Amino acid sequence: MNDAFIGSIIMFAGNFAPRGWAFCNGQLLPIQDNQALFSILGTTYGGDGRTTFALPDLRGRAPIHAGDGPGLSPRRLGDMAGTETNTLPVVDVQFARAGFFGTVSRPLTGPVQRIPNIQPSCCINFIICLQGTFPSRA
Repeated sequence: MNDAFIGSIIMFAGNFAPRGWAFCNGQLLPIQDNQALFSILGTTYGGDGRTTFALPDLRGRAPIHAGDGPGLSPRRLGDMAGTETNTLPVVDVQFARAGFFGTVSRPLTGPVQRIPNIQPSCCINFIICLQGTFPSRA
């Protein structure tokens, strides 16, 4: 896949990153060995900008498009949002009481537990092109 643009991210069903590609796991890379990719990513995803920069970390994340629009919250390149679990405060679950004129048979509180907040999904790898065609601006 030598014709891929440097910085392109694709889904890949394999358990390895092909030559010239790397997993999007947030790892730091040396700028000196990856100058073309650094010129595209900069420190958007991390790194010190002098000797290292980071690849995007898409583990446990769903990618979304950067930007904003009417009724949408603004999203900048590299922003991270959301959580995999949430804790519901008691005020959010009190509607579970017994019905009209009923009695409560158990306490309304209990141990705090985190509940999963993950959409149905299929795990697949995201890889980023390290070596390929340098993209030109339109």
